[in-house]
Amino acid sequence: MTFKILLVLALIGSSISTSINPSALATGKKILFVMTSNDKLGSSGKLTGNYLPEFAHPYNELTKEGYTIVFASPKGGKTPVDPDSYVYSKDDQESNDFLANKEAIAGIENTLKLDDVHAQDFAAIFYPGGNGPMFDLPENAKSQSLAREIYENGGVVSSVCHGTCGLVNVKLTSGEYLIKGKHVTGFSNSEEEIMQQVPHMPFLLETKIKENGGLYSQAENFASKVVVDGRIVTGQNPASSSEVGKSLHKVLSDNPK
Repeated sequence: MTFKILLVLALIGSSISTSINPSALATGKKILFVMTSNDKLGSSGKLTGNYLPEFAHPYNELTKEGYTIVFASPKGGKTPVDPDSYVYSKDDQESNDFLANKEAIAGIENTLKLDDVHAQDFAAIFYPGGNGPMFDLPENAKSQSLAREIYENGGVVSSVCHGTCGLVNVKLTSGEYLIKGKHVTGFSNSEEEIMQQVPHMPFLLETKIKENGGLYSQAENFASKVVVDGRIVTGQNPASSSEVGKSLHKVLSDNPK
């Protein structure tokens, strides 16, 4: 091989390394963030989507630890972000860091289509919250199969706030619900009532968790709470977002695939 070819290959390798977090190469682990494609809060007339801190905080925590994050959604393309979450998070440094990250923004503006995603590529699956997911993820067959396969392959399933709606209807190959007999959390009925959103929701998340056999627990309204049960990691509300990311990393570290 000539020196010129070697030089070209070296330059190519150098350009690739600038676009990939070196520590991500070291861990070799990818995490799938399942986002919503829905931007409407039922019949309320309000726009919704995913809630900014609930994907920004975990993204920052996990990429800091060297994980590669892949965003996907039912329809692919740009995922809607709840407009209110920009307002409420304007002084949130973690959210601002995410919004200043070109790679992160490219991820949510160009999500993969769920149908094009393969479970074997991921060590974990994570469902951020926001009201949007309540309408297009609980019954999404591809989302359910990804969560089931990742979990049964020894991976971790995780969510925060309304994102737990992506887990409530997942069934294992045994036919049992994934969350049956498992300690989990998510946005509580009392928090939903305080936000005056009950009439607009397709169901109440806390109620559905209990109906499908989950062992639900919560902290005080809007206080941080993360529940870890084996390879299932769930957070109650937006305040739990950073801790969910940290807990997901710990569980992945303790359970290498």
